[in-house]
Amino acid sequence: MPNHPICPLCKLNDNFEYHNGNEGIFYRCNTCDLVFKASIHYPSQKTEKERYLTHNNDITDIGYQNFVSPIVEAVATDFPTNALGLDFGAGTGPVITKMLSDKGYSLTLYDTFFHPNREALKLSYNFIVCCEVMEHFHNPDKEFALLKSLLKPNGKLYCMTDLFSTTTNFENWNYKNDKTHVVFYSETTLKWIQQTFNFSEVKIDGRLIVFTS
Repeated sequence: MPNHPICPLCKLNDNFEYHNGNEGIFYRCNTCDLVFKASIHYPSQKTEKERYLTHNNDITDIGYQNFVSPIVEAVATDFPTNALGLDFGAGTGPVITKMLSDKGYSLTLYDTFFHPNREALKLSYNFIVCCEVMEHFHNPDKEFALLKSLLKPNGKLYCMTDLFSTTTNFENWNYKNDKTHVVFYSETTLKWIQQTFNFSEVKIDGRLIVFTS
C-alpha cells in the first residue's frame, strides 16, 4: 500500500491519490472527504503573499461587493448592529468590513499577512466572516478549532468557498489552479467539521456556509 500523507484536517492517512497534474498531487480523504494538495506543493509564504497582492480587491468595486453580499446580508439578518464581528483573513481589501461598517457594525480585522493583529485572536465575537479564506488553510484542523474558540455562545461563522462534489470535474476545475488553494471541502467535509469541532449546526447555501457555535 502506498505511503500516503496525513490528512491536514482529520490527521489520518486513510486517503487516496485523487489528481496528479501540473498544479501538484492532490489526495482525497476517506474519513473527512477533504481534498488536499500534497504539502510539498504548498507555496512558500513569500509566494503566497505575492499572489494575494495581485488580487484586485477594491472595496468600492460593485462587482466585488456583489460577490460578498451573501455574507453581508446574512450577518445583517442574523445580528443587530451592536454585535461584535471579526473579519478573519481580511486581505488587502476588507470589503465585507466596509459594507457592514456602512450599516453600523463594528468589525476587527485579522490577516496573517496584512493585518497580523494577534490581540484580535484573544477576544470573543458574535460573528466571524471568513470569505475565500478556508481553501488557503495549511492547517485546517487548527484554524477551525481557533475559529470555534473565538465565537461566543450562539455565535456564527460565515464562510464562502467553492465546494467540490462527485459531479465536479476536478481535472478541469479552475478553482484548484490557484497555487494558494490547497484544501477543498465537500458537504460531507463541512458536516464532519461541524460535528468534530462541536458546532451546533452547519447550513450550506451554494457558496455560503454558516456554522453556528
